[in-house]
Amino acid sequence: MGFRYLSGLIAYFFVAGAAVAAEPARPHDKSGMWQSSLARQQLSTSAVFDERGTLWLAQVQDGHVLVSQSADQGKSYSKAVRVNAQPEYISASGETRPKILTGKNGNIYISWTQSLETPYAGNIRFSRSVDGGKRFSAPITINDNLDPITHRFEAMGINARGQIFLAWLDKRDAVVAKNKGEKYSGIAVYSAMSDDDGKSFHANTKVADHTCECCRVAMAIDSADTPVIVWRHIFGKNVRDHALARLDGTQHKADDAAVNRVTFDNWEVEACPHHGPALSIAGGKLHLTWFNHGTVRSGLFYAHSVDGGKTFSTPLSLGNSARQPGHAAVLGRGGNVYLAWKEFDGEVTTIKAMRSHDGGNTWATEHTVAESRDVSDHPLLIADKEQVYLSWSSKLEGYRLLALQDIKP
Repeated sequence: MGFRYLSGLIAYFFVAGAAVAAEPARPHDKSGMWQSSLARQQLSTSAVFDERGTLWLAQVQDGHVLVSQSADQGKSYSKAVRVNAQPEYISASGETRPKILTGKNGNIYISWTQSLETPYAGNIRFSRSVDGGKRFSAPITINDNLDPITHRFEAMGINARGQIFLAWLDKRDAVVAKNKGEKYSGIAVYSAMSDDDGKSFHANTKVADHTCECCRVAMAIDSADTPVIVWRHIFGKNVRDHALARLDGTQHKADDAAVNRVTFDNWEVEACPHHGPALSIAGGKLHLTWFNHGTVRSGLFYAHSVDGGKTFSTPLSLGNSARQPGHAAVLGRGGNVYLAWKEFDGEVTTIKAMRSHDGGNTWATEHTVAESRDVSDHPLLIADKEQVYLSWSSKLEGYRLLALQDIKP
């Protein structure tokens, strides 16, 4: 990726508000920059409540995914259980984090991106527990292409039937094109599905060609029990807006006309912004957040769709543009919709949040939820049966679970 990746990395730190200085890597020293990123402290944490109200955390330490649980909304935690017995490089910062889901059968499902020694290369890994989190299965690699290339930035979802879905960014088609002397913009989105509680996965399926290389994929389950994904797509020569697809088995094509484009900001940039979208589906509405710096509009935005993503409401600008708002999370619960995002003033990273009580049509005033003067994770929103919480980690304060009951409609 060369200069394009370095440009994207600079953009990522600028928007994310990283509060630590690092010696810059030389523009062409991809290996050195990659090794430096692998050695960075892994802050990104995933959390989910199961149907009994137990909180489950997935964190990374010393090359292991660690899972712990709390029965008292995060006041105390069990001893952490190692998911992978053998340590490996695990990507758990910025746009990627380990994912954790719980099934109605009590199973715990974990996915993560394993980083390889080759710069920007990785594998999508998966493990499960069928005994309530006491032990986890030996990890399996989901991508059936095992070349040391990009298979990264996975999203995971589970539907009401217990089917488990993974979608990720994958470079296999770009490599094939290069070997043939053909042009290929970006990389591709691939997916895989399990219908036996995660014991095995079906063969990988390509969803779309020509995606941005380093922006997270978002996934949510719609009212038809089908996963919907959104990603940053490359339209035309190099416009990096967003596209949407339902993982319903429909064969998707590579041309732009066949891709469901959902943002139209016309951000043309020869770089990967490291700034993917977020998606939630509730009450028949798709709720989408994204960041762009285009000629039509620039900044952090929210919009919703009532027709399955064919059209969206007029984008709502979020945050204070002078404080670099970015990396938003969104969560819909019936008619209530919650948003949380980061802002950075050069010294302090702030998490802002706000709520809509009418499905995203109108919004209350934003509130400050948390702050940190050190490097931090991106915000995550989760919910139990009673309320919505901010799940957030920072180097200085550690992991925090903060109820958002004070955000009024």
